[in-house]
Amino acid sequence: MEEVSLGVVFLSEVVGSAMLLLLGGGVVANAILAKTKGLGGGWLLINFGWGLAVFAGVLVSYKSGGHINPAVTFGILASGADSYAAGVAITAASTVVYVVAQLLGAMIGALLTWVAYKQHFDAEPDPGKKLGVFSTGAEIRNPMWNVITEIIGTFVLVFVVLAAGNWGDADTATPAGLGWLGALGVALLVVGIGASLGGPTGYAINPTRDLGPRIMHAILPIKGKGSSDWGYSWIPIVGPLIGGVLAGLLSGALLPA
Repeated sequence: MEEVSLGVVFLSEVVGSAMLLLLGGGVVANAILAKTKGLGGGWLLINFGWGLAVFAGVLVSYKSGGHINPAVTFGILASGADSYAAGVAITAASTVVYVVAQLLGAMIGALLTWVAYKQHFDAEPDPGKKLGVFSTGAEIRNPMWNVITEIIGTFVLVFVVLAAGNWGDADTATPAGLGWLGALGVALLVVGIGASLGGPTGYAINPTRDLGPRIMHAILPIKGKGSSDWGYSWIPIVGPLIGGVLAGLLSGALLPA
């Protein structure tokens, strides 16, 4: 097995996470911002857009296994696996590289979304919709229940991804390692999670998917943007991490490689 350098892992996860957030944030912008052609496209358009964003992000980050999500990374770690992807050993250094790259990529993707929709951000009078392009938020705010929702959604994502990996070689038990059909399966899974479990919180199911864009919302010169809602920001970080780890632990117990 050829070893993959941490530099390649870093670049792979940056590119994949940027693609994820560009297309994911883009579909939300298209559906909710003023004067877009997709205005009013609705929840299912957003669900399918995010699913296809995951598909594209996983495909372009195949060198690193297509994690593009710290919950997936920590789920693999908790499962007892020896590697994060073919040629990428699990170490403290590789774990840090994955998470930092995922956060940076998410920030880049959010920046590009803003650039693509700059005029529509300017035309949109509602600051809540502007934040909604970047980050998630609860429809009924209750921290305990919001965290539980994120735990459940992320558990489903990571557990099914790890279970799918057990149908093939143990070294390919990552989204990209399953091939393009596996990536498509993960995309459809994300659509299903959004349609079934996304209503309460907007289904972050990925800490850097929410944190990276929220940072960009805070620092970009967005006209009339309002608050970045940092009081809620811990929920889409803590919930997905717990859900991912629980999925990894159960996967290691029930689905040994």
